[in-house]
Amino acid sequence: MTGDPERVALTGATGFLGRHLAARLRARGLAVRALVRRDDPGLEATGVELVRGDLANEASLEALVDGVGTVVHAAGLVRARRSAEFEAANVRGTARLAEAVRRRAEGARFVLVSSLAARAPGVSAYARSKRAAEEELTRRADGLRPVILRPPALYGPGDRATFPILAQLARGFLVAPRARANRFSLLFAEDLAELLAELVVEPRPLAGPVEPDDGTPGGYGWRDLAECAAARTGRRVRLVELPRPVLAAAAWLAELGARPFGAVPPLSRGKVAELFHPDWRAADDGALWRGRPRTTFAEGFERTLAWYRREGWL
Repeated sequence: MTGDPERVALTGATGFLGRHLAARLRARGLAVRALVRRDDPGLEATGVELVRGDLANEASLEALVDGVGTVVHAAGLVRARRSAEFEAANVRGTARLAEAVRRRAEGARFVLVSSLAARAPGVSAYARSKRAAEEELTRRADGLRPVILRPPALYGPGDRATFPILAQLARGFLVAPRARANRFSLLFAEDLAELLAELVVEPRPLAGPVEPDDGTPGGYGWRDLAECAAARTGRRVRLVELPRPVLAAAAWLAELGARPFGAVPPLSRGKVAELFHPDWRAADDGALWRGRPRTTFAEGFERTLAWYRREGWL
């Protein structure tokens, strides 16, 4: 059964990227059906059809993808207490969704929003789970049209994950790893949402996992972020660099303190390993964007900061 190209199934719609993407898909006149754990009046008000459930519920997944032309899988766990939780959400969740698509929307395009971390699965349990999710989708490619995107670190209006970093920059300091040679790519979330919406509306063949970024040659270092922020705010930004043993000890203590409460620690040893990985630069050659301009960190920082202030976060 061929799905309706005007209908899109979306996971992760209540998350940071997902909300941006749902808005852009609706703006293009597409019917969007989203998997949600609980009612979301904000999403529903935009005309998004809600399907209650999660990635462990096969009946909900079949209802989500029934008859759609494209599935965008943007849900995923980025912090967890143990590796088994990453495995359950990121790996087995992707496998279940792919099987549901094969049963109820054969021939649909399956767009997996993975992570640049999947390039180095040995770095952390999270990175390992993202690579394994890609492999699960690839193994089930028969009857699907899989597309895998590996975005780098995302930021932008509405993001709570990068808020502490941008808030520090706005206040004139930044606590960062002592790893001056390390480089990483960034991507403004609204740009990625627009790219994903374009790929849904105008499907095109993409060979292998693709790595979008903001087009900055050589990516960024922590000092680059401090200098960009200083230029935009007009105030000096002091960089406070912490060596790996200090951050690793802090992560160990955070894990130890969170364990009795069953909580997810704000910093883990896996995240420290990711922070000190020397090269998180995306391999984007620009062709993916078809010449469309992208938002550099200097501009994106200013726009995000304005949003934070308007919403009372700062």
